[in-house]
Amino acid sequence: MNDLLEGFFDLKEKGTNIKTEVIAGMTTFVTMVYILAVNPLILQDAGMDPGAVFTATCLATIISTICMAIFSNYPFVLSAGMGINAYFAYVIVGKMGMDFRFALCAVFLEGIIFILLTFVKAREAIVNSIPASLKSAVAVGIGLFIGFIGLQQAGIIVLDEVTLVTLGDLRSPGAIVCIVGLITTALLLIKNIPGALLIGVLISTLVGIPLGVTQTPQAIVSAPPSLKPTFLAFRSVSLQQIFSVSMMTAVITLLFVDLFDTIGMLVGTASKADMLDENGELPRATGALFADAVGTTIGAILGTSTITTFAESTAGISEGGRTGLTGIVASLLFLMAMFFSPIFLAIPGAATASALLYVGLFMLANITKIGFDDYTESIPAYLTMILMPLTYSIGNGLMFGIISYAICKLISGRYKECSVVVYILATLFVLKIIFLGV
Repeated sequence: MNDLLEGFFDLKEKGTNIKTEVIAGMTTFVTMVYILAVNPLILQDAGMDPGAVFTATCLATIISTICMAIFSNYPFVLSAGMGINAYFAYVIVGKMGMDFRFALCAVFLEGIIFILLTFVKAREAIVNSIPASLKSAVAVGIGLFIGFIGLQQAGIIVLDEVTLVTLGDLRSPGAIVCIVGLITTALLLIKNIPGALLIGVLISTLVGIPLGVTQTPQAIVSAPPSLKPTFLAFRSVSLQQIFSVSMMTAVITLLFVDLFDTIGMLVGTASKADMLDENGELPRATGALFADAVGTTIGAILGTSTITTFAESTAGISEGGRTGLTGIVASLLFLMAMFFSPIFLAIPGAATASALLYVGLFMLANITKIGFDDYTESIPAYLTMILMPLTYSIGNGLMFGIISYAICKLISGRYKECSVVVYILATLFVLKIIFLGV
């Protein structure tokens, strides 16, 4: 078995081994298992059965991540994207007044379009056209974004009416759990102990029990809820609805958000793991993007919102994950979660917060690759980095980075340094802002 895994995933060539990949897969899983609790809650507001959404999210995560492992051999894990699931529930269904079946149909159409774009390598061309400075900036921006999420999960930063965010109560149970995780993980990292992030999360989870943060599960095993309420639910959508302006608006918006969230994630995590080639391009990008497109299409069929590469994949990469075996391990754990959900869902966000904060730290190393003396490079990089956490969107940060990059090269007279693809993307982004908003 060891030789089979070694040969299929090229572990030695990638500078890793089975033990490292297993730890990396477990780490990624524990930092993103929250999606199994959060996604059903959000889509429930769209009128969907939360139990069916739970099962659909599990299966879509497993299928898309296995596709990523097989087609690209990258350590990325995919699941229902945060932010885009809120757009599904609160804009398409809530603000536009559409049924959740209509929204699932929009997601399905988005997935089909992405599959077609992947086959003609249009998405790969976009990935490879992003300037090197922006690729590094995306990695840093994701690090800041992930750290911001971690601080929120632990209650260390909270909403403020005047300053938007402020320091929370550090004496609160959630903050204490996170701080314990930060100190524990720091000690393990300093001592170069493998699995530092995972161990930190597990210890924090245990500390959370007497503090009331970790809820002790009442059961260990539970059968997965039925998919019947959501499976192929969009088949009832009429042709008139499919060819309506509302459907076109929903699909185009989903395409924009998912396309650049995914591209930002792939570029950022690949930069962190030194997976880009000598030309700054991502090898096997087509396979990675195909897995994302397939995941979105299958997710819509099963009954969940858009599937995308998760930022928390960087947690496993930080633990040394370098191949698709990391994703396979995470997929197996998601399969177990379908039947042992009470145990896995007992891991509180405050416990995973410390891991996310350290992942953010690791991602910041890419800032040294940005040439700050050249303002045509550093200004777009800065906007990319700062807008990702402050707009709570990887796609928004990349969007403004690309627009400002094209503008800076034009006004400096160095327009030839910017590719035609970037100019096209910048134009499309400006048109999107004017006609669709951000």
